[in-house]
Amino acid sequence: MNHIHSSVLILGLFTTAFIFGGCNPFAPALEEGNPYQHLLGDPTTIDGFFTNFKNGYELRDMSIYQPLIDSSFTFIYRDFEAGIDRQWGYAQEIESTRQMFQRADLIRLDWNQIVVQEVAPDNKTAQIIRSFNLTISLGAGEVFRGSGRINFLLSRRSTALPWRLRQWRDESET
Repeated sequence: MNHIHSSVLILGLFTTAFIFGGCNPFAPALEEGNPYQHLLGDPTTIDGFFTNFKNGYELRDMSIYQPLIDSSFTFIYRDFEAGIDRQWGYAQEIESTRQMFQRADLIRLDWNQIVVQEVAPDNKTAQIIRSFNLTISLGAGEVFRGSGRINFLLSRRSTALPWRLRQWRDESET
């Protein structure tokens, strides 16, 4: 009898809280605004661009990553075996990144030291060279770790618009 009395009392408390307090402890109120706003940087600043790039990678979210890439994008890397530079464009960048995001269980990107940051006087282009550490965990315990330097050319049509990555030269040693 005591057990039934306790259950009725608890149910009564929840019902009272729900009716009079508008509170349901099993469905808390939704917050107003964008709940992910603290994850996103201001894309009109270079720091905001790098914050969004990192979060796009770590969250494996194309809706964050893709808007950072300019439609005239070029990725350039050194093919050490052939002794030449190779490159790809926007479509291949988007597709290869989408596949990487789908295959990875975890991605961690740490931006390190900025070696060069040169912004044009009109504030519409910028070259940034900085070091990074990247860890990509795939299924079955397979982990890829890389580090090196990137050389980014950012651009935008006006200072009110977000920065976009127009050229990415991978300056890593391997």
